[in-house]
This record gives sequence, C-alpha cells and structure tokens, in this order.
Amino acid sequence: MTQQSSVLYDVPGPRQRRITLVGSVAAIIGLLVGAYFLIYRPLEETGQFSMELWGPLIDPGNENFALVWERLGVGIKNTLTAAALAIVTSLVVGTLLAVLRIQLKSLAQRRYTGLAAPLAYLLRGLNRTLSAVTRVCVEVFRGLPVVITIFFVARGFPEFGVTFNSLWYLVIGLTIYNSVVIAEILRSGMQGLAGGQAEAAAAIGLSPLQTTRMILLPQAFRIMLPALISQLVVVLKDTSLGFIISYEETLNIGKQIIGVLDNPIQVYTVLAVLFIAVNYSLSKLAQAVQQRLSRGRRTADTPAQQPPSTALASQAEGGG
Repeated sequence: MTQQSSVLYDVPGPRQRRITLVGSVAAIIGLLVGAYFLIYRPLEETGQFSMELWGPLIDPGNENFALVWERLGVGIKNTLTAAALAIVTSLVVGTLLAVLRIQLKSLAQRRYTGLAAPLAYLLRGLNRTLSAVTRVCVEVFRGLPVVITIFFVARGFPEFGVTFNSLWYLVIGLTIYNSVVIAEILRSGMQGLAGGQAEAAAAIGLSPLQTTRMILLPQAFRIMLPALISQLVVVLKDTSLGFIISYEETLNIGKQIIGVLDNPIQVYTVLAVLFIAVNYSLSKLAQAVQQRLSRGRRTADTPAQQPPSTALASQAEGGG
C-alpha cells in the first residue's frame, strides 16, 4: 500500500501523526493550565464569580435584574437603529460614489470631437475637476479616524445652524467614513472585471452608465460581497463610538451600569457576548445571501436540456 504524496509536502506517516497528536494534546493542556492559574484563580480570589456581581445580569430574582436589562435593551435598540441606518446610507452613498468615479474615468477618455472646441475643453476640464474632487474626498475621509469624523460632524453642523439629535450625528459620521470605503471596494471590483465585458456592452449600443448599472455593478457586488460583509460588521462595531457625543448606545449604557454596580468585568463580558452574537448573525446572513446568489448564478449559466423527444428529433433532422 503506497502513501499518497503532495507536490509541496509528504503525507505524514504514523510516527509523525502520533507526534502531532501528542503535541496538540500537550498544547491544549498547557493552555488550560495557564488559563486556570493566570485567569481563573486571580478572578476567583477577588470574588469576580460571586452572585453579588453577576446577579444583576443573570439572576431574574435580583432586585436590579429588570432595571439593568431594561437599560441594556434601550442600548441594544439604539445600537441596532444606528447601525441599520448607517449601513443603508453607506451602501447607497458608496454605490453612487463608485458609479460616479467609474463614469468619470470613462468620460476622461472621450475627446468630444462632435462639439465646439470651447465646449469640449470645458467638459474635459469639468471632468478632471470632478475626478480630482472625488479622489481627494475619498483619500481624506478614508484616512480620518471615525471618531474624529463623528466629533466634527456633531460640533460642525450646529455651527452652520443645522441641528439634529445625537443619533443622526452618529449616522452621518459613520456614513461619511464607510461610504468611501464601500465605494473603493465596489470600484475595485468593477475595475477588476474583464475589459471585454464593457467592450461587448458598447458594441450592442449600451451607454457607459447602462453598462455600469446593468453589467459591472451587479458582478462587483457578487464578487466583493465578502469585503462588503466585513465592512458592514465594522459599521456595527463603530456605533460604540457614539459615546463621544453622548449617544446612549449599548457600550455607553454599559458604562452607566458599571458606574452604579461597580462590576466592569461582568458587564463587559455580557456586552462582548451580545456583540459577538449580533456580528455572527450578520455574517451568517450575508453568507447565506452569497450562497444563494452563487447558486442562482450557476443555475442561470446551466443550459436548459432538451426533452428526449426533442433531442431525438433534432438528431434525426441533422442526420437527414
């Protein structure tokens, strides 16, 4: 019986597999021992596992349980509201910005030969100006930390007489940053497609905007969906930055609870579990959408099979 081998490495034999198994078991035991002595024992000695600290979070009989979860419920609702609004606006603005940059790039290749020379120069200058402005906006807002963007939105808008509640300041700040990131994701996805698709679309009479909307953009969404999912998870996590404008999202309310109950480890543990659960659910939902799109694409690409009678008739006609 011959062993299978790979181009890059040989398949490990029985002795190597035993060594790997023993090493893995030893590493797991070492991690468990280290976690016990370095994490569990110090927490236990300081009473961090007592129901006095965990009771308000996990014991319905505790006098503070209902009030704590009522406040956390408000925070979760505010977090999901801000995240949903920021995700929708970021996707819309980012898509429009990506399409605009693609259109400006295609227009830069036009010479406007059918127009008068002054008008042609004016259009080319306008195109270059818009291209420069959009590129500067992308580089500036993508380079700024999100917390600074949110701060300047909340402090700058009132200076011009535009006032909102803290929710919309947070949504606008998140949208400014994430929309330019999403725009670059989609733009790179469209530019990464084979150039022959745009040429074929132009050959059948589609305008550059129709080509982008009907051919390039749908494929870019499908191809870049994993990167878009990651960015949407970032939007959800960045809602925690609303504390700088006193927006009562989950983390801000958690800090208020800690100030009253003095149990930071317990509260932050619960908040971490909540964020992980929501982000995991969002990732699984996006993966399901991606699988559905891929399955639909494979179904659309599969040619329809002829019924047996039709196929035999076609063969008979071909033979005749």
